[in-house]
Amino acid sequence: MTTLALRSLRWTGVTAKRESVWLTLIALLLALAVFLPAQFPETLRFTVDAFVWILPFLLLSTITAAWLKAAGADGLIGRAVGERPVQAILVMAALGALSPFCSCGVVPLVAALLAAGVPLPAVMAFWIASPLMDPEQFVLMVPILGLDFAVVKAASALLLGLAAGFTMLAMQHVYSFEGSLKTVGCGGCGGSALSKGPVVWRFWESRERRTAFAEESKSVFLFLSKWLLLAFALESLMVAWLPAETVAEWLGDSSALAVPLAVAVGVPAYLNSYAAIPLIGELINTGMSPSAGIAFMIAGGVTSLPAAMAVFALVRLPVFFCYLGLSLIGALAIGYGVDALGLLG
Repeated sequence: MTTLALRSLRWTGVTAKRESVWLTLIALLLALAVFLPAQFPETLRFTVDAFVWILPFLLLSTITAAWLKAAGADGLIGRAVGERPVQAILVMAALGALSPFCSCGVVPLVAALLAAGVPLPAVMAFWIASPLMDPEQFVLMVPILGLDFAVVKAASALLLGLAAGFTMLAMQHVYSFEGSLKTVGCGGCGGSALSKGPVVWRFWESRERRTAFAEESKSVFLFLSKWLLLAFALESLMVAWLPAETVAEWLGDSSALAVPLAVAVGVPAYLNSYAAIPLIGELINTGMSPSAGIAFMIAGGVTSLPAAMAVFALVRLPVFFCYLGLSLIGALAIGYGVDALGLLG
């Protein structure tokens, strides 16, 4: 076999691996169109609507990451935050608890933060806290679940963010999480070292920096887009095949296993925080313990299957498992803590 043929085969293999997510998404849609024609338009509509909703966050984080990279400011930010890790964790946990991002919507921002060199403990604090509470959710929760429930969930978001951040800070003394981001496209997030030269905010005045901005924007946007589109397509099937009534039937148990069962169901089941509010309210009215309700909302809010897929694509396995472990342990701890302290009667 000639050298040219070998190179062609190698290029084909790399390209196929890189485009495997797009091919999986196309294969899924084709399979639905052939075998489940009634579900195909629903999945297509759901996927497009969800992507359009998240697009502003995706564009904002992509442009921010590319600008920092092209300007050479990513290293500056990373070093500045890294010098004050405790303060950074406190600030990021508080920002996360107040930010209006769901578990999928926060992923592009996490990519931008990690690409800018923000230390993993501070990013993890924001990452865990962000999907759990925001001002609008708090207001909606009060008339349905009560002020006490809303306050406890808001406090839980802040506490879990702080716990995740400081846990990662402690773990860094034992294990190095350097290079948290996977390589994206042609460089992309985590694909190259942080900049060490002078910062040039007006990057567009340099042809080289304009090229860097364009390449970074394209690679990050396409990488995150393909994983989020696939996640939303799978999410649409979960919504169709795992209706809220089924979830309610599983979670109606008020035994000692209610909290771990709520966490176990909350992880794979997609249920955004707004949709969960009336469901949990009805379950509590019919006998489910509030501690199980809050455990379900925390576990599902952070580690739903679509969000976990996006996170898996974004970061390396040690960080992914830390993200899952901290979320699940935190949900269990909050559920049992609320029950033991009798915070919600």
